[in-house]
Amino acid sequence: MCGIFGCYSFEKDRVPDETLGRVARSIEHRGPDATGYHADERAALGNTRLSILDLQERSNQPLFSDDEQIAVVQNGEIYNFIELREELQSLGAVFKTTGDTEVLLHAYIHWGPDFVTRLNGMFAIAVYDRRLQSMWLYRDRLGVKPLYLAGNKQTGRIWFASEIKALIEAGVEARPNYDALAQFFALNYVPQPHTAFQGIEHLPPASVARITPEGIEVRTYWNLLDTQPDRSMTEVDARQELLDLLYDATRIRMRSDAQFGAFLSGGLDSTSVVGMMSRLQDHPVRTYSIGFADPRFDESSYARMASELFGTAHINQTMEPDATSLWHHFIWHTDQPHGDISFIPMAQVAKLAAKDVKMVLTGDGGDELFAGYDKYLAFFGNGDTTGLRSGWEKDFVRQSGLLLDDEPDKLLRGQLRDAFYENDPYRELSDQIALATHQDPINQVLFAETTTLLPGNNLVKPDRMAMAHSLEVRSPFLDYRMAEFAFRVPGEFKLRNGVTKAIYKDAVEPMLGPELTHRKKQMFTVPVGEWFRDSLAPFCRELLFSGRFADRGVVDIGSAETMLNQHISGEANYTRQIRALISLEIWFQIFIDRDPSARG
Repeated sequence: MCGIFGCYSFEKDRVPDETLGRVARSIEHRGPDATGYHADERAALGNTRLSILDLQERSNQPLFSDDEQIAVVQNGEIYNFIELREELQSLGAVFKTTGDTEVLLHAYIHWGPDFVTRLNGMFAIAVYDRRLQSMWLYRDRLGVKPLYLAGNKQTGRIWFASEIKALIEAGVEARPNYDALAQFFALNYVPQPHTAFQGIEHLPPASVARITPEGIEVRTYWNLLDTQPDRSMTEVDARQELLDLLYDATRIRMRSDAQFGAFLSGGLDSTSVVGMMSRLQDHPVRTYSIGFADPRFDESSYARMASELFGTAHINQTMEPDATSLWHHFIWHTDQPHGDISFIPMAQVAKLAAKDVKMVLTGDGGDELFAGYDKYLAFFGNGDTTGLRSGWEKDFVRQSGLLLDDEPDKLLRGQLRDAFYENDPYRELSDQIALATHQDPINQVLFAETTTLLPGNNLVKPDRMAMAHSLEVRSPFLDYRMAEFAFRVPGEFKLRNGVTKAIYKDAVEPMLGPELTHRKKQMFTVPVGEWFRDSLAPFCRELLFSGRFADRGVVDIGSAETMLNQHISGEANYTRQIRALISLEIWFQIFIDRDPSARG
């Protein structure tokens, strides 16, 4: 796990070392163990390293070919690097390190730019080939690792980096992208490839970009749409294949030369992963969780139950109701406004784990692949898709969105309002549903959420909040083989008789027991709606209604204040809307105003 950055200059203009050093410092939290960069008149690439595999200096990046004509940096981990290394050695490759980055270097040399199709991992990779005057940029299949781009041939240079703040440090101007912000108010996150900044885009998951003196070309190397549903699959077959995949995906994610553990909330996904980990090592798994004083949000008892079941070395910490400084901290590290407040407890549990380990396994991805959210049951009538009316796809998108009914009309103003109504702000999610017509309706929705919600929000959370504390996270459910399997499984296996993740629960119940398997799902979040009514009420009023937010001209302040007052009085529940407004204003202060005091 690391951070990467670099650029390609169309006019052969070498970037000063001072600039590269400044860019590196902006993301040194992603990799505090070592920093390295290389530049010539055509290109530059650099890395901030968090050492997980081969902890020696010899694996510091960039790594170069023997003739120094090819250089590579990566952010992430290649889980099948051992198998690839052995195959490359059989082809004559000679290795100087035992890490996975050198595997990428030899893979490019021996197999060419399409080597990426052989990788099983989470990654953002840059390969500079001086011989061809080409820069190759790669992103993993499901978008676990971020990679942002800014610039084009007309501007003279294309920059790339693991975080947007690094691009800004490189000199890219920070200007609001109101179309993306409108999508934020539609979906509660900014969907990829858009960002909240004009001129900055996210390289899409499963994509490769080639940059040459002629310009940039982007193509996909893997498409989940190619997975066809298996109508002949039996439930017995599905249960066994799920367990086999989870076991193997967990096994290869436990490859590490540094100490590691797991996040354990006591929920189905994290408990299943810890159960598999306990089968794969002969000493207790180190596990970590965050609890809350409010029992409606606290899962500590289930985490303890899971810990006792699998004999883990468990540490739990109770989070206090103070999110003022933490909110600024999470927006600074995510670079964009996010309405999901669970970023805050994720940061806290990452901070807790980072005291002992450098890497953890998590259960991320299970809900999107196997229908774990209650909203799926609510929409599909406990799993029945026979009565869906024409246009149901748009109904789902709007019902799961942020601003509902006439709220956009009441709340949004200026360029933000124009963008909301001039372009369909739900389009990224609804378009993905429309692409998967070869799937049943349940899997159509899950496909869209896997390709949109997952990389746009739910994978941003573990990456950014863990990397803020120099901690790597790995999730077995995000193995591409698991994703392909999930979309061969019929939707009716996933939502059945009012049960979410039905086939998955059937598979793991013998390992977890009935109570941990079938306990009511709790969202991993903080009781911020309650805090808005008491301890955080002054924070809300000061941030939103002191005049600074009103001057931006993007929100009707009177409507926003009415929402807050009705929420505090208990007349209505506007938790999600208030969260979004707070995140937006903090983002403006940090990135557009460039106010250093707003970072928290």
